[in-house]
This record gives sequence, C-alpha cells and structure tokens, in this order.
Amino acid sequence: MYIDPSTGGILAQALIGIFVAASGVVLVFSRRIKEGIARWRRRSRKDEEEQDN
Repeated sequence: MYIDPSTGGILAQALIGIFVAASGVVLVFSRRIKEGIARWRRRSRKDEEEQDN
C-alpha cells in the first residue's frame, strides 16, 4: 500500500496532536484519577471483607 508523503505527514501530525492532548488531560486530572482509583480500591476491599464475614 502506498501512502503519499504529505498524507503521511498529516496523519503523523494528527496522531501526535491526539497523544499530546491525551497526555495533557491525564496530567491535568491526575489527582482526580488517583482519588477515583483509590476510592474504587477501597470499595472493592470493603466488598471483599463483607463477603468473607
């Protein structure tokens, strides 16, 4: 399959832009993401303890 060089450049720029945007979102919301994961883990531990009793 042949990809025109200018098309390849546009695709590369788009993919790089998407990656940068996703990284920025993760960095901006990293505290909320960490808190959400911690809350989820606490809730799953609590559920396991209730099942054991």
